[in-house]
Amino acid sequence: MKQTASPTVRRRRLASELRRLRERAQLTMEEVGERLGWSATKVSRIETARVRVALTDTGRLLDLYAVGSAKRGELLDLAKDARKKGWWQAYGDLPTEYTTYIGLEAEATSMRSFAPTVLPGLLQTEDYARAVIRSALSISSPGEIERRVEVRMARQTLLVQDVPLRLWTVLDEAVIRRPVGGPEVMRSQLKRLLDITDLPNVAIQVLPFAVGVHPGTNGAFQIMEFPEPADPDVVFMENFTGSLYIERETDIYRYSLAFDHLRAKALDPDDSRRFIAEAASQFE
Repeated sequence: MKQTASPTVRRRRLASELRRLRERAQLTMEEVGERLGWSATKVSRIETARVRVALTDTGRLLDLYAVGSAKRGELLDLAKDARKKGWWQAYGDLPTEYTTYIGLEAEATSMRSFAPTVLPGLLQTEDYARAVIRSALSISSPGEIERRVEVRMARQTLLVQDVPLRLWTVLDEAVIRRPVGGPEVMRSQLKRLLDITDLPNVAIQVLPFAVGVHPGTNGAFQIMEFPEPADPDVVFMENFTGSLYIERETDIYRYSLAFDHLRAKALDPDDSRRFIAEAASQFE
């Protein structure tokens, strides 16, 4: 059992089940809205897991879809779990997109990621994280930046908990060379990265500039896998204006194939470790 249960994954599973039941009942979202006195928008937000669903609303949907008692009890229990708050809620009003990501990450059993510009949050030191967050939130208050740093540090317990997250990361050479926060911060960060490579659940590879063009030129992505068969893999991508979650099986396969090509082109973990150590010495 993972130490950090995530209501986000439960909410997505509930949304998927409710959508499947509506389709089985051969009802459109507009028809469901008309029968329950809701807008089609409300039904859509429930089925896309954009809101926490009230238990009474879940019950009304199950009544409408004529769900049997055994399945009804299972889905109501799922709805109760989906309404719980995650540990990250204690850090104030974080953006919904960010809390969704944290919730998925907290429940994942394994993650494959490609990072072309900066280190993934799970691998960052506090000073490195502060420099990255300050750059991204240039108009935010110091207090807000520090809250984000605290959340990022708290997330890293996933790598050392009783049943740790399995993480396989391919880093572009630019991530190792770019002096985020200055030479001292970068030197400490690379030494921390070397320590992390000692964890049995973490694999880190460096993709050298010399390989030229590669399948990750479109940007960073992460593939998250979950313990329950009912929860499909999710690809996460982020840009300057928002986040994208990809769940379609054919798309996930394409990203998995891209990651396989990236790790095949990258230095193996031992050579990557030596590469990182050499880069760290250049920041002395």
